Amino acid sequence: MNKILCFVAVLLAAFSYAQEQVIDTVAIAGRSKVKKERAEFRRHAQSTETLSEYELNRNNPAFVEQSLNTIPGVQVDKRTQLGGQRVVVRGYGNDQKFNNWGTKFYLNSVPLTNADGVTLLEDIDFSLVNNIEVIKGPAATMYGGGVGGAVRFYMRPETRKGVTLSEKFAAGSFGLLQTNTRVDAVGDSYSLMLNYGHLQSNGYRPRGKSLKNNYAFMGTFKLNPKQSLTVYTSHNFSYEGVPGQISYADYYAEIDPGNLAYAKKNAGNTFVSDRVTVSHNWGILHNLSNTTSVYFSHLDAKRVAAGAYEQSMNPNYGFRSVFSLKNKLSADFQNAVETGIEFTNSRALVTNYRFTGTNDAVPTQVQELAKGGSYFKNYNHQHTVFAIDKISYVPFELTLLLGLSGNAIDYQRDDLLALPGLVPGYNKDMSFQKKFKTVFTPHIALQKTWLKQIFNLSYSEGYNAPTSSTAFIGALNRANDNLLPERAKMWDLSVHGLLDHTRLDYQISVFRIDVEDKLTQLSSNENGTNYTYWANTGRQKNQGLEASLGYVFRPEKFFITSVRPFFGVSYYDFKYADFQTVLGGKLTDFTHRTVVGVPRTKIAAGLDLETQFGFYLMNTFSYMDDVYTDFANTNSVKSFTQLNSKFGYKHGFGPWEIDAYVAGNNLTSQINYTFLFLGNSINDSDAGSNYPGVKTDINPGPSKAYFFGGLNVKYHF
Repeated sequence: MNKILCFVAVLLAAFSYAQEQVIDTVAIAGRSKVKKERAEFRRHAQSTETLSEYELNRNNPAFVEQSLNTIPGVQVDKRTQLGGQRVVVRGYGNDQKFNNWGTKFYLNSVPLTNADGVTLLEDIDFSLVNNIEVIKGPAATMYGGGVGGAVRFYMRPETRKGVTLSEKFAAGSFGLLQTNTRVDAVGDSYSLMLNYGHLQSNGYRPRGKSLKNNYAFMGTFKLNPKQSLTVYTSHNFSYEGVPGQISYADYYAEIDPGNLAYAKKNAGNTFVSDRVTVSHNWGILHNLSNTTSVYFSHLDAKRVAAGAYEQSMNPNYGFRSVFSLKNKLSADFQNAVETGIEFTNSRALVTNYRFTGTNDAVPTQVQELAKGGSYFKNYNHQHTVFAIDKISYVPFELTLLLGLSGNAIDYQRDDLLALPGLVPGYNKDMSFQKKFKTVFTPHIALQKTWLKQIFNLSYSEGYNAPTSSTAFIGALNRANDNLLPERAKMWDLSVHGLLDHTRLDYQISVFRIDVEDKLTQLSSNENGTNYTYWANTGRQKNQGLEASLGYVFRPEKFFITSVRPFFGVSYYDFKYADFQTVLGGKLTDFTHRTVVGVPRTKIAAGLDLETQFGFYLMNTFSYMDDVYTDFANTNSVKSFTQLNSKFGYKHGFGPWEIDAYVAGNNLTSQINYTFLFLGNSINDSDAGSNYPGVKTDINPGPSKAYFFGGLNVKYHF
C-alpha cells in the first residue's frame, strides 16, 4: 500500500510541474481514420483501432456488427436481427449468454455500462455514430473495471455553418424500411442537431420482427473563449422478436423453423429508454483543461423468453471528470498528465416469473410466486479514480507512461417478496449485499517514434468483479461468498506505422493476457436440485497476433480516382491453463483445452474504388474460423465466409448532396451463424420446443444473399 501511495505522489508531483506532450503533425495521404487512430494509439499506449464515418458506411450503419467485425480482435454476435449484441474483444466476453460484461462501453465519453458492469446496446441509434474507438485488452487504468478493454462510440453534429436538412431512406430484403430525418444548425457559438430515426424489418427468421424509433438532440454551445457546453438527449423505443435457437442439424441443412418454445410465448424484447448528458469543457489555463460530464439514463425493459417473463426499470446516473495538464519540464523534456474520477450508480427494480411450460392452452402460465418468482430492488455502485503521467524526451521521440487507477464496486439487493406473510409459502430471503475492496491496476508503457513508425511496449492490468446476479445462487438461496474478482495481466507489443509517403498504414500487435481467478458459469446438483452457479475456475492464457493495414492509391489522369484495399487478421492461441471442476459428480480437467467461442483465425479484407464521375464500389470479405462450444472441445462449429458489396453514386451540386446506392450481403449464400451458446450454456433444451431432447444452441444468420438500397439527400440553406 505504501508503494501505491508513493506512486500516486509521484504522479501528483508531475502534475504540478507538467507541460505539452509531443504532437503528431504528420499529414496523412492515406485513410481518413489514421490520424485519429494514431492519436488514440499514442494516448492509450496500447493497441487501439478506430472506425471513421467512411468505414461505418461500408454497410448499413444499423448493422453495426458488419463494421466492428472488420477490426482485428473484435467479434460481434447478436441474438436478433438488430439487437442482443455481444461484443467480444480479444476473445473476452463470449462466455455471457446475454448482454456485455467485462468490456466498458462509452457514448461521447460517458459510460453506457451500468454500475454492475453490464452493458445493453439496444437503445443506441448507430446510424448517428460517426466514430468508434476500440482499446483492446485491459484498459482499467483509464476506464475502470474491464478485462476486454473499452469501446467508445461518438456522435458529432455538423460543422458547416448554416442550416442543413438531410433525409436518409433505405429499403430491402426482409421488409427492411429505414428513415432518418435530421436538421443541423451551426453558428459561430453553437451547433445543434435534431434527428428522428425509424427502422422496421420482418427479419430473416420466423417471428424475427424489429421496430425501432429513436429521437435525439445534441447541442454544443460556446459559453466564452475558454468554456463550452454539450447537451445530448435521446428517447428510444426498441422491439425485437426472439425466434430462439435451433439444432445444429437444421443449421447445416439450412432449415430454420424457429424454436416453438419461444413462438408459443410470443417471445420478444421491448426497451424504452431515455438518456440525458451534460458535458462541460473548460480551458482553465493555456495548458490545463477539464472535461466534466453528468449523465442520467433510464431503461424500461420487458423480456419474454421461452422460460421466463421479466420486467425491469433501470435508472442509471453518475459523472466523469478528467483534468489534463501539458507542459515543458525543460528544453528536451515534455510532460502530459491526465487524472480523473468516474462514478456510476444504478438502481434497478426487477420482476421475474417462470413459465410452467406444461399448459399448451395457456402457454404463458407461470409458476406459483413462491416457487418460481422474484421481485428485487438493486443498489449498485462503482467508482474509479485514475492518474496517468507521460514523460517525453523530445530529441529521441521517446515517451514513458506511468498510470494507476483504483476501482471499487459494491451492491445491495433487497428481496421485496420476503416480507413475512406477503406471499404464502415464500420461505426464503434472497436479499444480500457485497462489497469488493478497492483494486489497483497499473499501466506502464514505453513508446518510441521512428520515421513515422510508433513502437509501443506496454504492461497493463484489468479486473472484472462478479455482478450482483452472479454473486448469488438463487436455487440454493445463498450468497456465493467465495467469488473473487478475476484479474488480468497483459503484455502488448504494438507498432502503428506509415509507409509509402503515408499512403500505407499498418498496425501489428503481439500480446499475451493471463487471466487469474477466471469467472465461469458451472452446473451442479445439491439434494436433488439442479442449479447453475459462478465460480473462479483457475487461469486462462490468451496469446495472439493481430495485424491490420490499409492503402490509398490515387491514379493520375484516370477515371478511377482512388483504389483502397485493406486487410486485417487475428491469429489466436487461447487456452485454459488451470481449469478443473466437478461435473456430474466427478472431477473434470479442462486444462490445455481451447477457450470456447474463440476462432484461431479471423480475417477481414476489402477493396474500394472511387471514380471521377461519382460512382463508387465497396467490397468486404470476411472469414470466421472453426470454434469450439464446449469446455471439453468435443463440438466444433464449422467456419464460414461472407462477401458484401455496395455500389453507389455520390454527387454535390450547389446546396445539394446526394448518395444513392444498392448493397448486397452474403453474396455467395454461405451458411453462417450470429450467436452461439457456449461453455456451461450449451445443450439448451426448452420445454415445449420442437426439438425434444435435441441440443439447440445456435442462432443462424441469413443463409442466402440479401439486398437493400437507399438514397441519402442533404440540402444546405
